[in-house]
Amino acid sequence: MKLMKSLLVIATLSVFAVSCASKKKSEDVGGAEGQALDSSISSQGIAYDQMGSDSGNISGLNSVNFDYDSATLSTEARKTLADNAEWIRSHGDVTIQIEGHCDSRGSVEYNLALGERRAKAVKSYLASLGIDSKRMTIISYGEEKPIALGDSESDYAKNRRANFVPLQ
Repeated sequence: MKLMKSLLVIATLSVFAVSCASKKKSEDVGGAEGQALDSSISSQGIAYDQMGSDSGNISGLNSVNFDYDSATLSTEARKTLADNAEWIRSHGDVTIQIEGHCDSRGSVEYNLALGERRAKAVKSYLASLGIDSKRMTIISYGEEKPIALGDSESDYAKNRRANFVPLQ
C-alpha cells in the first residue's frame, strides 16, 4: 500500500512537472556567430532580494495571506494587491513571479494545486487592475517553502500566502 501511494505521488508530480514545463523561446542576436539568447523569464537575473516580498525588504511590495483551504482574496489582500500594482507599474522593466504557498496540512498534490489557485487568483486580480499579464508568471510551491516553522495556527496562517519575486 505504501509503495502504491509513493508511486501515485511520483506519477502526479511527474505529470505536474511536464504540464508546467514551458517551451523556451530564443531571440537571434545576430553577429558573425549568430548566437541565440534565451529570453525566457527563468533566465532573467534577480536584482532584488531573492525572497521577494516575504523578506519585507522591498518597500511597496508585500505578500498577501489567505484563509485556510481558500484561494479567495480578502478585502485586506485586495488592498495590498492594489498597493503592489502601484509598485509594479513604477518598475516597468520588472517581471513579477507570483508564488503560491500553503501550510503543511493536506497532501502534497492538494497543496500544489491550492498554491496554484492562489497564485492564479492574485495574477487575475492584478490583471484586473491593469497590470499586463505578460509581466507576471506564477508558480506553486505548495507547502515546500514555509516562512514559519511550527504547528500553531499562527504559523499556518503565515504560510498561506502569495509571495512576489521581482525578476529582471
